Amino acid sequence: MSYKTDLSVNIAGHVFKNPIMPASGTYDYFDNNVNCFPMSDLGAIMIKSVHRLSRPGNPPQRIVEVVGGMLNAVGIPSVGIEEFVKNDLNKFKDIGTSVVLSIAGSQVEHYAECLEILDDNPIVDAVELNLSCPNVGTGLAFSLDPSVLSETVTQARGKTKLPLFVKLAPNITDIKVTAKASEDAGADAITVANTWRGMLIDIEKQVPVLGNVSGGMSGPAIKPQTMYQVWQASTAVNIPIIASGGVSRWQDAMEYFLAGASMVQVGSANFTNPMCMVEVIQGIDEYLDSHGYKGLTGIIGLAHK
Repeated sequence: MSYKTDLSVNIAGHVFKNPIMPASGTYDYFDNNVNCFPMSDLGAIMIKSVHRLSRPGNPPQRIVEVVGGMLNAVGIPSVGIEEFVKNDLNKFKDIGTSVVLSIAGSQVEHYAECLEILDDNPIVDAVELNLSCPNVGTGLAFSLDPSVLSETVTQARGKTKLPLFVKLAPNITDIKVTAKASEDAGADAITVANTWRGMLIDIEKQVPVLGNVSGGMSGPAIKPQTMYQVWQASTAVNIPIIASGGVSRWQDAMEYFLAGASMVQVGSANFTNPMCMVEVIQGIDEYLDSHGYKGLTGIIGLAHK
C-alpha cells in the first residue's frame, strides 16, 4: 500500500508505517480473514492477549450484539506465555509489518514474568500490557488503582527494552491519574481505553445473557466517551496515546488524532467489515492530502489549539 502523505508514527524509537492496528483479539490473521488483505498493509498487528498462565476463559455465552455495538466476556482464554513463545510466536515472523504482543496476568508479578519469558524476542516489536483485566487480589482492574498500576508497569519496564504500551481501563473517575502514573512508571505509550463495563438481561429467561454476567461494551456507541478520555489523557502526559474505542470509519480515527492520539486501534468493526482497517488507512491519507498536510504528525492534538 502506497501513501500520498507520511503516515508513519515513531514510538520509543520504533517506526510504525501507519497509525492503524487492530485492538487485541479482534482480528483473525491466519484463518477467517487470511485473504482479505495483506497483513503488511497495517501499521501493526496486535497479538491477542497471552496470559501468564494457561486458562480456559469464561463460560458461554461470551459475546452478544447490543444497540450500538457488542458485549464480550471472553475472559482471555490462553495457552499461557511459555507455550505461546514456544509454539505460536514464530508464525508472526516476517509478516511485513510491526508486531505488538498483548500480555495479561492475574497478579502484579505476572507481567514481568511474561516479559522475562519473552526475553525481547526479535519477532516482537512492542508489548501492550493489558492492565484492564481482573486483578485476583482486589477484584479490580490493575489500572484502576494507581499504586498497583505503577508497581506493575515498573516491574515490567525492568524486564524489557521493547516499547511498552499500557492499556488502561475506562471505568475510572479521572483517567488523567492513571495515564500519568503509567508515564511515570516507564510506559512508552498508553492505550485509551479498554471496553466499558456493561451487561444485558434476557427478559424471557429473566437472567443475564452473558455467562459471566457482565462484559465489555465496544462499538460505535462508546466512541464519544472514549474520545473524551483521550482528550483528557492528552493533557496529562507527554507520551503517545493509542486510541481504542468505537472506530468504524476513517472519520472516527481523524477525530481521535485531533483529540491527541498518535495511533488508533480498530476493534468490533472488524467483525462486521473485515476491510475496515484498510479503508480507515486510505481515508486518513486522503484527508491529510486534501487538506494540505504532509504527514500525520501535523494534525495530532490540533483540536486543543
